[in-house]
Amino acid sequence: MKRHPRALSIAGSDPSGGAGIQADLKTFSALGVYGMTAIVAVVDENTLGVTGVHPVPVPFVEGQIRSCLDDIGADAVKIGMLHSSPLIRAVRDTLAGYNIANIVLDPVMVATSGDALLVPDAVDTLRSELIPAVSVITPNVPEAEMLLGTKVDDSSRFPDLARELSRLGDGLSVLLKAGHLSGETLTDVFYNGRTGKILKLESPRVNTSNTHGTGCTLSSAFAAFLAKGLDLDGAATRAKEYIAGAIAAGAAYSIGRGHGPVHHFYDIWK
Repeated sequence: MKRHPRALSIAGSDPSGGAGIQADLKTFSALGVYGMTAIVAVVDENTLGVTGVHPVPVPFVEGQIRSCLDDIGADAVKIGMLHSSPLIRAVRDTLAGYNIANIVLDPVMVATSGDALLVPDAVDTLRSELIPAVSVITPNVPEAEMLLGTKVDDSSRFPDLARELSRLGDGLSVLLKAGHLSGETLTDVFYNGRTGKILKLESPRVNTSNTHGTGCTLSSAFAAFLAKGLDLDGAATRAKEYIAGAIAAGAAYSIGRGHGPVHHFYDIWK
């Protein structure tokens, strides 16, 4: 019997369809991966911003993860918004019961609109208790600043900062994203925690406000390519190519009155 590559997303739900669980499932599907979800919160949001976050009870989140992994299993796991310390610890402890080599954490702290998505004490828990238990993190500049406690305003420092972030875990790989910095070219930096090598990933900046869910999409693409058997460098490179294409294609569309979504199916909806 044939088997699909499998990926599980543990994240919040975005009813407007551009970020969170919805973006992750679209990304998995676009890249040929069977997607599953464990929803940690129902978020009231659209392209204009976040109105509220309704948490799912922690034991119910644990149950969703176990239901997927006990039955179907996963070749990779993507973790998105985890809004509280008890939830962060529960996700870490539940995943520890399974032998999953590829766990990608998007350390979501602030929405594209600027709305906070974590309670303050959860940042320390994320840094000290969850990050050491994953294989890859994909912070943007504000998230890197919160994790390191330092200002990040120059992409030339990215290799050193990625190495410093890697020290938060044992063999941790880091994809540090440059989207919040200025410049005509975006140069993300991937530090491979297994080889110690730096990979620079470039793409032209696209003049668009349609950036809702870019972090969710990139991290789920990274997980999808790992689920398909690519190595870390290959998955980072392909994920960067995918998000760059999705942003470029999405710039042509008007969806919502704020930060619109990227085009997850740009390579399929011809």
